Amino acid sequence: MNKENWIFPYLRQYRGLFALAILLGSLTILFGGALMFTSGYLISKAATQPESILMVYVPIVGVRAFGIGRSVLSYAERLTGHQFILKILSEMRVRLYKIIEPQALFLRSRLRTGDVLGVLADDIEHLQDFYLKTLFPSLVSLVIYTVIIICAGLFSIPFAILLAVFIGLLIFVGPIISYIYTKTKNEQLKRGRHQLYQQFTDTIFGISDWIFSGKYAAFIQRYETQEHKLLAIETKKRSFVNWRDVLNQIVLGAIVIIAIYWANEQTLRGEFSPTMIAACGLVALSLVESFLPIAGAVSETSSYQDSLKRLEAIEAESSLPWIEADGCKNSLDLSQVTIEINHLSFGYTSETPLLNDFSLKIGQGEKIAIIGRSGSGKSTLLKLLQGALVPTRGGVRINGMNAHELGSAVPKLMAVLNQKPYLFNTSVMNNIRLGNPEATDEEVYEAAKMVQLHELIMQLPKGYETNMQETGSRFSGGERQRIALARILLQKTPIVIMDEPTVGLDPITEANLLATIFNTLKGKTIIWVTHHLMGVEKMDRILFLEKGKIIMGGSHQQLLESEERYRRLYALDRPALQFTIGESPCKGVARL
Repeated sequence: MNKENWIFPYLRQYRGLFALAILLGSLTILFGGALMFTSGYLISKAATQPESILMVYVPIVGVRAFGIGRSVLSYAERLTGHQFILKILSEMRVRLYKIIEPQALFLRSRLRTGDVLGVLADDIEHLQDFYLKTLFPSLVSLVIYTVIIICAGLFSIPFAILLAVFIGLLIFVGPIISYIYTKTKNEQLKRGRHQLYQQFTDTIFGISDWIFSGKYAAFIQRYETQEHKLLAIETKKRSFVNWRDVLNQIVLGAIVIIAIYWANEQTLRGEFSPTMIAACGLVALSLVESFLPIAGAVSETSSYQDSLKRLEAIEAESSLPWIEADGCKNSLDLSQVTIEINHLSFGYTSETPLLNDFSLKIGQGEKIAIIGRSGSGKSTLLKLLQGALVPTRGGVRINGMNAHELGSAVPKLMAVLNQKPYLFNTSVMNNIRLGNPEATDEEVYEAAKMVQLHELIMQLPKGYETNMQETGSRFSGGERQRIALARILLQKTPIVIMDEPTVGLDPITEANLLATIFNTLKGKTIIWVTHHLMGVEKMDRILFLEKGKIIMGGSHQQLLESEERYRRLYALDRPALQFTIGESPCKGVARL
């Protein structure tokens, strides 16, 4: 399916406002030309010392009318143009958010942080300049150019042709040359800035390493050297712009001289009154001045193209691999999702793989607990399951498809309950509805009831419309986790990943939360990463990771019967329990 363009769909959608802005912009320039024409005529006529003020009364009224009209039209044009642009930017931002938000982890595995930051911080705003500084002025100039040539042709065809050639230097030849030169320089600047942007963001993330290694001075020196190279390119670009503007002014002066000469010739032939000479010169100056910004505006088109390419690249990443050209899905059944991990290996360096020849199969509805020391590969395994990382060897396949190729499909397959879910400074209703923006109020109420929050929320000052404050500070840790769980229920994903959601909770709150989780997520596949063993009795399988491999695995009962290490850990984690299987809890420190 062809990618939708980021320009023309919005022009079609708001074509009424777009046409009105072009019309008002053209009328503004034409009224300015009319103002200069009547002013020139009025000055020349007044210099002849007419017998009565009535002889110049009409030009006086014309000056006032065109002066006021130009100001009014200019204001209306700015108002219409900015309304048109702000509507488009609003929809672009929403569109970009909908592309990035569902696949944030996926994007980070394929694009560098600097790339994503550049799209978010610069590209959408850059397209605003495309409309304001390039598209509108260019189209208005074409309208004015057409009007000038037609009007000149009514008096003299040779004069119209001469004007067409000279004005064409300003709106065709100059912009094309400027575009070619500027595009080359912009490419050099883009590559240099991109390197600096990536280098800077990478350095920020690794700032402690730079400081401790003592090499920060070398980094600063290299950064400044690159900046000086970019400055030299910028200087050449500005020099070209200055010479281009000088030449444009020379062409402008030539056009004004031609207009005055032609008007003088018409006067000598008796076609015009002498008072028309100054009027023709001034109107030529006023109208042709509107063409001067075109070269600069068109020369920046290459940078707009770069922004469009980045936006389209981001959008391409969001396409679902099982969506065909006709928009229909294949046989993927989200109600029966199977995860197969075959001989998976992954490491940030080849010397120290975090996961080594790891294999696992998880069927729909299974509940798996993954336990291990810090650094054993648990978090890496979760990232691989979510498609955020690409395996070094082997693969993670979900219903037969590689997890890292699923893109924005990942949020439709799995939801994540983290240690500290982020809550936004908005209402409780909006925070829960983040799980499914299309959910109705009744669905939000039902999700809150399932996680046992409905009564608590109804007791708040404004019920579901109560503001949660930044990070949900007015709620306890357990309540924040329940709100996050309600989001997951609205997502309706077949897989739920729990990354130690009970860390920091007291034992009673933890037990109650786990009971709620297991009750509300019945039928879903649960992959639970945890450090201790409260609640593992509810899991179908418990897997112990160590050095990237499974060293123990089985149900709670099986491990109690067959694994001395597991009995010891479980006894230390649950000291109140008395064992009837194996030996009694031993003394010492629990070590995974």
